[in-house]
Amino acid sequence: MLWVFYALVKTNALLLITINSFGLLIESVYIVIYLIYAPSKAKKCTVRMVIFLNVIVFGLILAVTLSAFHGHKRLIVLGCICVIFSVSVFVAPLSVMRLVIRTKSVEFMPFNLSLFLTISAAVWLSYGVLSKDKYVAFPNILGLLFGIAQMVLYCIYKDAKPDLADTSMKAVDSQDVKVEGEIAQIV
Repeated sequence: MLWVFYALVKTNALLLITINSFGLLIESVYIVIYLIYAPSKAKKCTVRMVIFLNVIVFGLILAVTLSAFHGHKRLIVLGCICVIFSVSVFVAPLSVMRLVIRTKSVEFMPFNLSLFLTISAAVWLSYGVLSKDKYVAFPNILGLLFGIAQMVLYCIYKDAKPDLADTSMKAVDSQDVKVEGEIAQIV
């Protein structure tokens, strides 16, 4: 939603508007499907997060940028906010990368996700450079670097034997464990 708003404020950014609107539609469908099939507790948590981020936080950003800033200054402030959120998305996998290094296992870092995030960052970086939009380009430099780092880690540890001694995950003999009213098999 932020990138669509940024594109609307920027003007003459039809490509940004269409691509991000399509992404917003796909993400909305994904959330609706998740809410249909998720357990009750997860639904409540997800709805709270969606309301907080998409209504309250986005509403505040919308209100502040529209009322406190005008013209080019509005675009700069909005671009900086978009960069902050985009960088946070690319920084999030760092904890998984740390886990991969610690456990010597890529079990928690799917290759396809890393690959497509890297490709996405490269394409958006290209768009940002070609359109001379530093707010699009900058976070994708980090995204591309972190994506490449994930791919390198995957190549290094894809065949390594996991070292579970360094994590809180301990090997457990096969047994039944009660989990939120359901029986789960732990191996």
